[in-house]
This record gives sequence, structure tokens and C-alpha cells, in this order.
Amino acid sequence: MTAKKNAFYAQSGGVTAVINASACGVIQTARKHRDRIGKVYAGRNGIIGALTEDMIDTSRESARAIAALRHTPGGAFGSARYKLKGLDENRAEYQRLIEVFKAHNIGYFFYNGGGDSADTCYKVSQLSKTMGFPVQAIHIPKTVDNDLPVTDNCPGFGSVAKYVAVSTREAAMDVASMARTSTKVFVLEVMGRHAGWIAASAGLAGSGPNEPPHIILFPEVPFNQPAFLRRVKRSVADHEYCVVVVSEGARYRDGRFLADAGTTDAFGHKQLGGVAQVVAQLVRDALGFKFHYAIADYLQRSARHIASATDAKQAYAVGKSAVELALAGHNSIMTTIVRKSDRPYRWSIGEAPLSRVANREKMMPKRYIRADGFGITAACRRYLAPLVRGEDYPPYTDGLPDYVTLKNVPVAKKLRTKFVL
Repeated sequence: MTAKKNAFYAQSGGVTAVINASACGVIQTARKHRDRIGKVYAGRNGIIGALTEDMIDTSRESARAIAALRHTPGGAFGSARYKLKGLDENRAEYQRLIEVFKAHNIGYFFYNGGGDSADTCYKVSQLSKTMGFPVQAIHIPKTVDNDLPVTDNCPGFGSVAKYVAVSTREAAMDVASMARTSTKVFVLEVMGRHAGWIAASAGLAGSGPNEPPHIILFPEVPFNQPAFLRRVKRSVADHEYCVVVVSEGARYRDGRFLADAGTTDAFGHKQLGGVAQVVAQLVRDALGFKFHYAIADYLQRSARHIASATDAKQAYAVGKSAVELALAGHNSIMTTIVRKSDRPYRWSIGEAPLSRVANREKMMPKRYIRADGFGITAACRRYLAPLVRGEDYPPYTDGLPDYVTLKNVPVAKKLRTKFVL
């Protein structure tokens, strides 16, 4: 292998409004170090692109197109939910990675994703130890769930939090307008399988328990149906309406999800969805109130038009620093965001060993959830507020956001053998 190696970058898991900003940070920074990094190859559909030798040559994209990634949502190179098995379980996957990396002179591996992606990156980082192949693997954090450990917050979360808080406030004003003669209860379902960070962000919409959202249902707080119904009834009596925000991961005391669909995804997680309808049905059956519900679903994580400026800056920064850390010789780490102060909000970039990140989740601390279990505390508000601060609007053309679609020119394949997933 020559001294100057190429880099592999890929996106994994659910995409966000700002994951492409991290890609922009990686590619732009690598281009500034052409003396040490050759080309940046992007995996088409995450790690699958490496296994199947299906890669994209980002050097074929103009500087202007790469810069436009900073304000474009979705995953520019395609993402995937695919988790590498352990070396003992499927050695062929790792041998294939080495074959592809050798064939394309890849010495840097940048993986942009959440908890399961951190696990994949950690396994790749061990190739030099377990299979004698030198590769520097850096994990770039991304997850709307905000549940990665060590880092103060996760790029992608701030923009979802802003969308949810704004949507909750606006929907509440709509419901309040019609409450006397129409809808009494509005339920908004947001993402969050095990951690209630996104649901908590809805609490920014109001300034106290008497302002919407009147009820937040967290995964961390076991669902108590009688207490919930009493709170709904009281809210309607006091305010004429009730706004409920529920995390998709809301569950009963025995651990059962309110919205368990009975199926699992590629990572083995239970498929969830429709908890808003479940909650709304409970209200109607028990209290008879007219209701409406909404499921934010992909809208919350793709809403680049109302992204947080803080989030966009941090997403770019973790991508940029990943390249700088790799060039400094680091391996098997994740770039992190370090909070230095709340007021004024100051932050910096740090790092954490992947052994402390992979397969771990950060839940909402008890001090962030009100004693009654239905709202956020002042401490939580201090934590959340800086993350949604600032607007970073994309350029608009004819009234719509002007996003970029890359050419995504494929890298010529060099291996004769194909890999079957």
C-alpha cells in the first residue's frame, strides 16, 4: 500500500436533517489534506457498500455540491440497518472488508450513525489486532434519539427537538381555538424507543404544567393508565383541552410497549408505531372526549427547513474532527460534543473510546422528569434549550427548499468475487 491512503465514509441507521452536514465536514476536511488522504469513497447504503464493493467516488462531485450537503436532509449516499456479526460468528464479513479495503487502498474508516453503528465501527477498528490489517476507524455520532453515552448530545437530535417543540406549540394553538365545540384532546406521537429525549423536547413548547403539552409520556416512566386518564380529565376541565405528547417507546410497568407491532427490524429491535392511536382510543373509551392524533414519524427527522443552527454546526464539527483525529493517529474512538456551560452556551469537540460507547444507551435522568412523571423539570429545560437555538435555513427556490442531489458516480470494482448478504 502507498503512504497516502483513501478513506471510506458511510451513513448508517435512520437518517437525520443534518447527517449530510457531517458528511460535508468529512469530505471538505479530507480535501484539505490531499497530501495524506487520497479519495473519500462513500459506501452506498452504509456498510453494505463496503461488503458488496458498491462505493461512490466523492471526488467526482464539485466543491459546490459538497458544500450544499450541509443544508440537505436525508442520507446523500444511502443508509442501511445492517449490523456486523461478531468475528467468531461470521469471519467471512471481515475477510471481505479487508479484501475491499486492500483493493481500494483504504486506510481510514468513518462511520456515521448511532449505537448499533458504534458497535460496527468498533468491530472494524479491531481488524488490525484480530486480522492484521491496519485501518483507523472513527465513529461519527448521529441519532435523533440522543441516546449515545459519553457525548453531551447527539447531532440530529437538536433539529428533531426543535421540530417537535414548534409543532407542539402550533398544534396546541389550533386545538385551543376549537376546543369548546370540537376537539378536546390532541395526541402527538414522536420517536424514542427506550429514551424519552424527543418527547421531553416537546416540553419546550410551554413554560409550565398549565401550558401545552399538558402531558408527556416517557419510556422511562411506566404508563399508569388511571393516573393518565385523571390528568387528561383535569386538563380538559381546567383548560377545555389537553395536548399529549407520547414517545413511541411508552410502556407498561411489565416492560410491554403500548404499541408493540409484534415484529422486529434488522437490528432485532421491536417494530413500534401507532401508540398515538392507542392512547387516543383509551381517552375516547374512558372519557368520551373527541380527539385527534398525529404521528410525526419521518417528518420530525427530515425537517431541514426548520433545523437548529446549533445542531447543524455540531453535525459539521463532528465530521470535520473525525478526519483530523484520524490524521493524528487515533483509532477506535467516537467524536463527542462536550458542554462547557449552559449560559452562555459553550461547547467543544472531544473524543471517547468506542469500548465505552458500543451497545450502550443514555436514558433520561430522573432529575429531568417531573415528580408526577408527566413533564420536564427546569434542569431538563436548561439542557434542551441551547440545542434548539438558532435558525439555519436552507436556500429557497420558487418557494421550496433547494436541496442537492449528488451524481454519486460509482467506484470501479476491482474484485472478481461478489459478496452475498
